[in-house]
Amino acid sequence: MYNKNTGGPSNSIVVYTDYVCPYCLLAETVIRRVIDGHDVPIEWRPYELRPDPVPTLRVEDPYLPSVWERSVYPMAEKLGVAIKLPEISPQPRTQKAFEGFQLAQEKGLGEAYSNRFLRAFFQEEQDIGDIEVIVRLGEEVGLDGAELREVLDKGTYSFSHCKALEQAKEEANISAVPTIFIGDRRLQGVPSEGELRAALQEAGLLNTAT
Repeated sequence: MYNKNTGGPSNSIVVYTDYVCPYCLLAETVIRRVIDGHDVPIEWRPYELRPDPVPTLRVEDPYLPSVWERSVYPMAEKLGVAIKLPEISPQPRTQKAFEGFQLAQEKGLGEAYSNRFLRAFFQEEQDIGDIEVIVRLGEEVGLDGAELREVLDKGTYSFSHCKALEQAKEEANISAVPTIFIGDRRLQGVPSEGELRAALQEAGLLNTAT
């Protein structure tokens, strides 16, 4: 069966993400804790917050440090997640990283790929817009580096990525990340463990006694 909102399977958690959104890493942590010990697949979907030619954010400007101090760091501390505001400025575009994600999806590695890129940026301060970094991280999750470099150089998945963004905007009505779909429920932002568990139970993906 398929989720009418996402066009994806109704027996999975569908997460729209951008790899430069810290809340996506925090939401991933909540999801992992709630589904621990349960066979609930996670399907990641791309959504660029600032696609070319929209300027990406700069750490020197007051906006990013303010948001992190007021919101990101307190939430991360509460969840026990190691995270830091990367000093890379301006922030990298994620188009090429998401083109690599399309290849990873085909290979059954989309989930591992997305997890690795979120951690690489927010815990290791790696420039995930750099082709060399993308290739190396892709290799770490099991992709063939030469194949990944070739598809990035040729733009093999640029059309697929554009179609994915189109689906996110026009069909799923995504305007912010993370946005999470579970059955017919739509959760925006970082859900609490209780909120996420209730949505999963309602969708029949977790035993109500859990």
